[in-house]
Amino acid sequence: MTTPTSRPFYLDCDTGIDDALALAYLLASPQADVRGIGTVSGNVSAAVGARNTLDLLQLAGHAHIPVAVGAHDPQGGTFRGGAPHVHGANGIGEVSLSTAAVELAPETAAEMLVRLAHEHPGTLRVLAIGPLTNIAEALRLEPELPRLVEEITIMGGAALAPGNITAVAEANIANDPEAAADVFAAGWSITLVPLDVTMANVLEESHRQELLAAGHPVPQALGEMLGYYFRFYEGIFGRACSAMHDPLAAALAVGGVQAAVAPAVRVAVDTTDGPGRGQTVCDLRGLYLDYPEQAGARCRVVLALDGDFAPRLVEVLLSLSEGTTAALASAVTSPA
Repeated sequence: MTTPTSRPFYLDCDTGIDDALALAYLLASPQADVRGIGTVSGNVSAAVGARNTLDLLQLAGHAHIPVAVGAHDPQGGTFRGGAPHVHGANGIGEVSLSTAAVELAPETAAEMLVRLAHEHPGTLRVLAIGPLTNIAEALRLEPELPRLVEEITIMGGAALAPGNITAVAEANIANDPEAAADVFAAGWSITLVPLDVTMANVLEESHRQELLAAGHPVPQALGEMLGYYFRFYEGIFGRACSAMHDPLAAALAVGGVQAAVAPAVRVAVDTTDGPGRGQTVCDLRGLYLDYPEQAGARCRVVLALDGDFAPRLVEVLLSLSEGTTAALASAVTSPA
């Protein structure tokens, strides 16, 4: 959605269920003008993620936004098949969407990011909600990228919380630690949205029912997807609900929600082959000193929110359907 106060955005994602929520949030936000989307292997392969993204954009009436396929494999490794137990084999909870007729962009995701950065120097914002392979590749293509990008918001890592793929590592960072290390070492302004805050903010079954009852195809599709997601998280939380990883990062990126605790600290990524591989090592010793500013620190690590995010997320997602015709409802098929 473009308004006089909106900012140009590039979204880098591995479109699974929470990526779909984040994409819908951006499309509904007047603060965000999504100029391009790149996909990377993570929850699903980059190619499957691109198909999911194209189909979601068509469903939402935004088929004009270009989508580029990015890296299939991480740096120095191979894609390990994604997370079908979390997101379903198709990445979107086994929900079927009608196939968009739009073709993929004739450039890689990294090339798209570099192009958009040059087209919008100093104003482009980047939201990265998958492994950081494409972002690292864009840095290699254009070393001046941090100067051209206003800010990058990254969903990933764990500061004080445990990891969700190893004892210390979160999935997006652990899927390509070398790329993540390159990204965090670059000289740009970073907002990191780690498991510390995303696991502490939960979407409940009552919220999912609101989406299903909306009577419009976009929130209905999201509600159907969340049914699959909730079943995975029931084993973690003990009830039908889910964490809100990617949509929370999207909301912070556009200013739809504010951080209550977000110190600017130095962050490094463990790229060794030991038990710490993929860990985001955040210098949080300031916890005992009220977080004084660290010299040279460029990464703002969000540890807590100012308020409850779930009602706001539902409100924004429901608003997306206001301009969507009921005729599109036939484009959604519930899981068998």
